Amino acid sequence: MSFLMLLFSFVCIYNKMDDMILRLPNNVLEVIFSYLDLASLKNCSLVCKSWYKFLSNESSEIWRTQCLKKLAEDVINSDLLASVPTYKEKLRAYYHAWNPNDCSRNVYIKPSGFTLHRNPVAQSTDGCRGKIGFTRGRHAWEVMWEGPLGTVAVVGVATKDAALMCHGYVALLGSDEHSWGWNLVDNLLLHNGDAQGNYPLLNNAPKYQVGERIRVILDCDDNTLSFEKNYEFLGVAFRGLPDVKLYPAVTAVYGNTEVSMVYLGSPLDG
Repeated sequence: MSFLMLLFSFVCIYNKMDDMILRLPNNVLEVIFSYLDLASLKNCSLVCKSWYKFLSNESSEIWRTQCLKKLAEDVINSDLLASVPTYKEKLRAYYHAWNPNDCSRNVYIKPSGFTLHRNPVAQSTDGCRGKIGFTRGRHAWEVMWEGPLGTVAVVGVATKDAALMCHGYVALLGSDEHSWGWNLVDNLLLHNGDAQGNYPLLNNAPKYQVGERIRVILDCDDNTLSFEKNYEFLGVAFRGLPDVKLYPAVTAVYGNTEVSMVYLGSPLDG
């Protein structure tokens, strides 16, 4: 393998120094690229147009190999990841999933990486943040409760300063200046400890049903947070979000409930 890497390095240098692009056969590229990490693959895509085009196929064997390094095959093919059809999108979703080092001690992340499990601890509200926060651009992710909501179940965004555990059964996400949330139990928006109004703004708005996918849309350029449910846009929930790094977040109270989160990338308009 060391010889392959040496050859590969030479080819990279050659391509950067010469206008004539050295075109290796795709089967050779596939073997070489399979040994590289993601940072190296990104650099490879900048070497020449042919390599960029080769790596742009997000469903190729290259990206499948990268995906299998992090995810079990049954997870890759599961319904949970149906909204991210390509291997590269699934891998990106994994790197944006729940952070096992940024959650309540009463929460653990299941082996798939996408689902948190709240242990049955009495009189405790527990939460978790995603691995990656955002300060610019538009981002969307899906959240799905896979167990009873209990008395409080909140989905939204939080800064690193927001608490992820407290005593009692409360709407923790949205309880301070560092978090913004939608309580799915009573359809109220929450921020800084106050109810910000009903949501969505519909007469007799239906309550969330376990298993439904909620799409969270964070627009860091317009400083807004919105939600969709069953592919229906529910309107802007929060405006005037601060220019700070915001993370996907949820808080839950029901014992043994599970919440999954899948990052989708930039939302599609319309």
